[in-house]
Amino acid sequence: MKSIPFNRFIRMFACLLLAGAATFEFLTVAHAQFVFTNTTPPAMPRRPNIILIVADGLGYGDLTCYGQKKIETPNLDRLAAGGIRFTSYYAGDAASSPSRAALMLGRDSGHLKQRADVEVPLAATDITVARALQQSGYHTGLIGEWNLGGDGTSGAPWLKGFDEVAGYFDSQDAENGYADYIFRYAPKSILNETNNQMEDFIGRETLYPNTGGNHGQYIPDLLTKAALNFVQNNQPDKFNQYRPFFLLLNYTIPGAGNGPVPTDAPYSEEPWPQPEKNKAAMMARLDGYLGQLLEQMQKPGMTNNTVIFFTSDTGPQMNGSAGPKFFQSAGPFRGSRGNLYEGGLRVPMIAHWPGKIPAGQVSDFPCAAWDFLPTATDIALIQSPTNIDGISVLPVLTGKPQSQPHRILFRWELRGRDLAQAARMGDWKIVRSKAGEKWELYQLKTDPGETRNVADKYPEVIAAFEESLKNFDNPKYGRPIWPAQDSTNHNL
Repeated sequence: MKSIPFNRFIRMFACLLLAGAATFEFLTVAHAQFVFTNTTPPAMPRRPNIILIVADGLGYGDLTCYGQKKIETPNLDRLAAGGIRFTSYYAGDAASSPSRAALMLGRDSGHLKQRADVEVPLAATDITVARALQQSGYHTGLIGEWNLGGDGTSGAPWLKGFDEVAGYFDSQDAENGYADYIFRYAPKSILNETNNQMEDFIGRETLYPNTGGNHGQYIPDLLTKAALNFVQNNQPDKFNQYRPFFLLLNYTIPGAGNGPVPTDAPYSEEPWPQPEKNKAAMMARLDGYLGQLLEQMQKPGMTNNTVIFFTSDTGPQMNGSAGPKFFQSAGPFRGSRGNLYEGGLRVPMIAHWPGKIPAGQVSDFPCAAWDFLPTATDIALIQSPTNIDGISVLPVLTGKPQSQPHRILFRWELRGRDLAQAARMGDWKIVRSKAGEKWELYQLKTDPGETRNVADKYPEVIAAFEESLKNFDNPKYGRPIWPAQDSTNHNL
């Protein structure tokens, strides 16, 4: 990490993204091969921007469009009404770090090194969705929490495909609503006066309104401002050769509901316990942030050729001051963050792309976090890395038949003090809290709340699961190890 004199820091700070006037390196698509023919080939369609917004610990039932009765989320409801809402989407795991790794790498948790109880950096060989998009010409940005490797590790985000970074590596700092710094990676932002060359800045920026324990700048508000600036500054136009962007926006709210919030409005007058008022206020702010982004996208000069995905890293948390039962945050499901029942895994997923994703869709197609990478690369007209588990669900998004069906088996492995395991095959699901214990078996179609363990009635189903899990990566049984992703985008 570099340290810089204060006066140079001030000059640098003025041009960073958070001030809305960052300078950016222009990326270009790999050189094309020219073939002279008698006809002019059709121009490659302009590729859309991609925005992925990930909330923290937001349960299946926390949004009005998913059945929430006490908290109103009009902007997220509007996003869902204008696109597609999935009712059988699963987080990558029931803990934040492996779940976010699944999103970035396209792998299920059985193929990840990340754990529930300690943060493990991404490996140098791991190819993230950001890296794949960056290498194809996208300008990439990360705003918010990154628990997959900090400065000095192989998982540092600027080593994983992000051109710009504004956020936090330390989970406690990330959850502090009034942290007195933000970590920034800003390439070519510091003028070296000795050689008149622009250099990268990697390090902490002090947030003076929050120094000395003051609460002058609420961090989620600041992250939203940074996101709006990023979107505005990187809007594809003739000056950047219509270069698209990818933005990953990781919020740490609502979380466990323990964090501070500037006000409990608009729920101040509700006869609720204060922790519940605070969580509801966080949800209202989160919904408002989405509204600001949608408003930004409608301004003159902005393109609507942007795909917005909204989801959560895990189900709701139990260890907070605002428990999930008050708001029925897990919806009709059993469990919460930290266990592999449906409540800990099944979360909202909304996708919105004007003119491409038909409005008003509700899909029960089973999909998971590891499907995001191949879907994003399919949208971007590029091939996915080969070492992935996910499939592209672009046909489902656009209302077309899913030509490449999902693999039969979903699986999760939650590594902590014990190894919890779960798998879904069709409408059947098995789960156990410790390896070696007996499996519990549930029929999700008739028992979505996982209240009736029928393992003793269907031993043949348990045997089928065990055989599939034992041979999960064995090509002999028809499943190649991490097969290459076939594109479903006919423009590729």
